[in-house]
Amino acid sequence: MLRFRSVTRAVAVMSELDTFPKLLRDRAQKFATRPAIREKEYGIWQSWTWAQYNSAVRDFANGLAARGLGRGDKLMIIGGNRPRLYWAVGAAQALGAIPIPTYADSVAEEMQYVIEHAEASVIVAENQEQVDKVLEVIDRCPTVKLIIYVDPRGLRDYDPAQIVSFENMQEQGRDWAKNNPGHLDAAIDAGQSSDTSVMLYTSGTTGRPKGVVLSHGNVMSNAMAMAEFEGLNEKDSVVAYLPMAWIVDHFISYAQQHITGYCVCCPESPETFEHDKLEIGPTYHFTSPRVLEDSRTQLMIRMEDAGAIKRKMFSYFMNVAERSGVAIMEGESVPLGDRISYALGKLFVYGPLKNMLGASRTRLTYTAGEAIGPDMFNFYRGLGIHLKQVYGQTEASPFVTVQPNDQIRSDTVGIPVEHVEVKLGDGGEVMYRGPGVFQEYYKNPEATASAKTPDGWVFTGDTGIFDRDGHLKIIDRTKDVGQMADGSMFAPKYVENKLKFFPEIMEAVTFGDSRDYATAFINIDLGAVGDWAERRGLSYTSYQELAGHPDVYDLVRRCVEQVNHDLAADDQLSSSQVRRFLVLHKELDADDGELTRTRKVRRSIIAERYQPLIDALYSNAERCQIETEVTFEDGRKGTIGGDIRIDTVDTYEPVAKAS
Repeated sequence: MLRFRSVTRAVAVMSELDTFPKLLRDRAQKFATRPAIREKEYGIWQSWTWAQYNSAVRDFANGLAARGLGRGDKLMIIGGNRPRLYWAVGAAQALGAIPIPTYADSVAEEMQYVIEHAEASVIVAENQEQVDKVLEVIDRCPTVKLIIYVDPRGLRDYDPAQIVSFENMQEQGRDWAKNNPGHLDAAIDAGQSSDTSVMLYTSGTTGRPKGVVLSHGNVMSNAMAMAEFEGLNEKDSVVAYLPMAWIVDHFISYAQQHITGYCVCCPESPETFEHDKLEIGPTYHFTSPRVLEDSRTQLMIRMEDAGAIKRKMFSYFMNVAERSGVAIMEGESVPLGDRISYALGKLFVYGPLKNMLGASRTRLTYTAGEAIGPDMFNFYRGLGIHLKQVYGQTEASPFVTVQPNDQIRSDTVGIPVEHVEVKLGDGGEVMYRGPGVFQEYYKNPEATASAKTPDGWVFTGDTGIFDRDGHLKIIDRTKDVGQMADGSMFAPKYVENKLKFFPEIMEAVTFGDSRDYATAFINIDLGAVGDWAERRGLSYTSYQELAGHPDVYDLVRRCVEQVNHDLAADDQLSSSQVRRFLVLHKELDADDGELTRTRKVRRSIIAERYQPLIDALYSNAERCQIETEVTFEDGRKGTIGGDIRIDTVDTYEPVAKAS
């Protein structure tokens, strides 16, 4: 790999490799025999070298060229993390076309909007399920000329004039290239840094998703900066499991891979991801607070079922890790006895736990998306896992801040990435500018103008503060920050994140703007609470029954009261303590429109749909009846009703007032 002492030099050296197709062509020569991508199928890992990766992309690109795809055309990609879908990204870029990865769990109507809005002419779908979704709306999508599938199972009898296999397209490409030998390289050479490299649609938290247009220069600048900052190289490996439509997967599994030359490994399925990750042992990993919490919960559950000696040893060494693990990782002074105990802990507990998590070889783990609790943060770092927080958004390509290795904290998201400027605007809104700033929202000049200034500053919509060392702290979405009736700040997401630090709570939605007190809807985590109930001999037949159980309410109440106790010490948010809560009778669901595909809460929809419950929270009612529409997995609609219990919890005198 090209190793650079600074990002500035990296940009200078790679000025001729200013698009991803040019980079791929270069990697196929420099790393010809090194593994570029792996896929597990039928329990067996298959590998493609960089030379083979490049050849597969070229064959498919030539096949697309034979079908008329060219510069500026749109190619939509639907499916999981499969090598051929990543090759489709590279093939489209090679021709100057624009790849548009889309969420695989989107329903047909959601796909229709993206197809129509982007005017996609070619669709590459992973399997029959995705093809059928497209066919369901194809009559309303006149721009679509061709559908290409990867997995042939179930597609034998479909119209071959309209639906062809990926391998067939590659065969067409090889034949076409014989008569047009210079076409593809000419198209690659014509590409420029300013050309659009990808279009990614936002999650649509407040309305229709917007198409974020990113150039090669946007994504490459951020990928180079972060790779150089972390010392990533061709010997690293990652497991691709995040949705391809999410900027983070595109960044890690495609952009940084092309920059550094490391290997991307595609698990057999989402269900086998954890086991496949254990086999690969990635050196670089991206995760979320919810995944970290789930993993910790499962570890604790397994220890509950272990023998007495194992439980005792686990408890002892975890106390050592909590007391000294982070300090040892950060090179601080630690008593000799603790150092010896920690070394023994690595042998008997921490090492086996890291191996169980697939993190034995992992030297860098990022987390982002939501705040992470200090207990959980220190739990993983105490085990010796190099966990760091980053902050960004699709419009930034994607990272804005990152934590330096010697300044890792649970309550900040770090300092600006190299060449990125960050400031606070009106009301503390976080703003940034830099080489990764997006070009525009596709066909939406009004939204583009409202999102970024003429001189390149982007409004994030997040409220934040800088600490004394220049680290950024994210408080909440700016539009969601309100005021309690007494004029004090109300930051719903901040409170919700603190509630979700508990493994028993999957989701929380809080209310309080212009109110005398704060309230909350709670979704329990069925797995964690189900295991908890089983160990206590509590029987239940459904999520709804478990959610309404009196013992579960007591469990949730203790979590809420602990959050209130913590908020009492916060001089700005002590008034946001939750006074009343309820446990919803159903899980909030993206298929029901209550969450986005990236699990962000759609507050306006929830406020409208559950208005009777909100009214009950702000009354003296102890119960409330409600009927809610739900969408089943096969697309059918139905209703689910519940007699919801409402509980009042203890709040605490603010520390500032008490003192």
